[in-house]
Amino acid sequence: MKTLNKFYIDGAWVDPISDAVMPVMNPATNAQIGTVSLGNAADVDKAVAAAKRAFETFSKTSKTERLALLQRLLDVSVKRKEDLALAITAEMGAPISMSRDAQADCAIGHLEGYIAALSAQEERETLPNGDVLTREPIGVCGLITPWNWPINQIVQKVVPVLASGSTCILKPSEHTPLSAIVYAEIIDEAGYPAGVFNLVHGDGPGVGAAMSRHPDIAMMSFTGSTRAGALVTKDAADTVKRVTLELGGKSPNLVFADSDLPRSVADGISKCFYNTGQSCDAPTRMLVERSCYDQVLELAAMIGQAHAVGDPTQEGDHLGPLFDKMQYDRVQAMIRMGIDEGARLLVGGLGKPEGFEDGWYVKPTIFVDVSNNMRIAREEIFGPVLVIIPFDTEEDAIAMANDTDYGLAAYLQTGDAARAERVFGQLRAGGIHINGRSAGYGSPFGGYKHSGNGREGGVFGLEDYQELKVRAPIVV
Repeated sequence: MKTLNKFYIDGAWVDPISDAVMPVMNPATNAQIGTVSLGNAADVDKAVAAAKRAFETFSKTSKTERLALLQRLLDVSVKRKEDLALAITAEMGAPISMSRDAQADCAIGHLEGYIAALSAQEERETLPNGDVLTREPIGVCGLITPWNWPINQIVQKVVPVLASGSTCILKPSEHTPLSAIVYAEIIDEAGYPAGVFNLVHGDGPGVGAAMSRHPDIAMMSFTGSTRAGALVTKDAADTVKRVTLELGGKSPNLVFADSDLPRSVADGISKCFYNTGQSCDAPTRMLVERSCYDQVLELAAMIGQAHAVGDPTQEGDHLGPLFDKMQYDRVQAMIRMGIDEGARLLVGGLGKPEGFEDGWYVKPTIFVDVSNNMRIAREEIFGPVLVIIPFDTEEDAIAMANDTDYGLAAYLQTGDAARAERVFGQLRAGGIHINGRSAGYGSPFGGYKHSGNGREGGVFGLEDYQELKVRAPIVV
């Protein structure tokens, strides 16, 4: 069992001021694998003071110096990739193959995207009116990351801080501290100056709120639930700091009859169930043209039943458990809600799969004959639960897709290139995935409406951590 009783502050592993602790659980076995210390406002003050001191010098480093450090960070990240994957599998249950290929790979792919963005970005440029624009680091940043893609979100926030010349305090999810500690070790080995990066474990009320309210933090970047993102924004308001948010989603997947239906349905179900459905941009609403609706249901039943759950320490493309009891109970309640609302179960349902009673496993579930006003079609479930809804016309499909509080992603399946372009332009979401193709590392990620504000990834993510300064030409 691991004792995670140190914070990384000012370049060293230090004892917390707070004496609060909580258990860290393995969701596949429901066994305790560690105990993590939970910080308080005094721990935050200590970390912010270190970051503030470090900013005085790190903000003056050249782009060449920061690129050299990022390259060193990349080298160490490649070396420690397996350690990241093993930590993620242990703490949140992602199957090890997926942990290696996707979860831990984000530490490399996103970093390469930011290196390319910083290399290409001009720190100073002359505007069309002759004025001079410069880009400067924003200052001390508070970063709050979730448990479902722990390293993906850490890298999407920490790396643009380092690339811009800013400094930071990271509060990872208290449920997934193992991978965050490995990443702190990676940054330390890469040779970043003391105080540039600081790690404080804790919960939202104890550490997150203290960061959001802190007068010496210039920016908050948060990924998590829409409810918690609103609290971060309110806490940050009195100090008028910049706030970027990457929040929830209820992403539509529009399946037209002219698409390759076997491929479209298989891809849609696979992406919905990926990471055991615990992805904010998962395509959880499959909107199907009525003329092919019956065929899609036949395919969905066959494909959905073939999705197996399994031990996350074993290689393969099976699904792991949900990350804890809280999430398991929520998914079970939403499946019960779907049944009570009158949706028809095509695959799965209540309870755990046979043979997986110890961990927080759920049955991959598909509801059909759903209407878009049902709660299971409107609320983020965050589990392997797909709803299938018929539509009649292209206009109906677009209206239904946009009839949501969220706008993080949308998916589109069609064999008509003109329709793809036409529908793409009318979908109100930050990322549009067409015929199974997704954007790569370095592209902006973020959403409309209640899915947040700001973008992460590449040059657009880098810009969120920079201030713009303008002056007229110097005349003497």
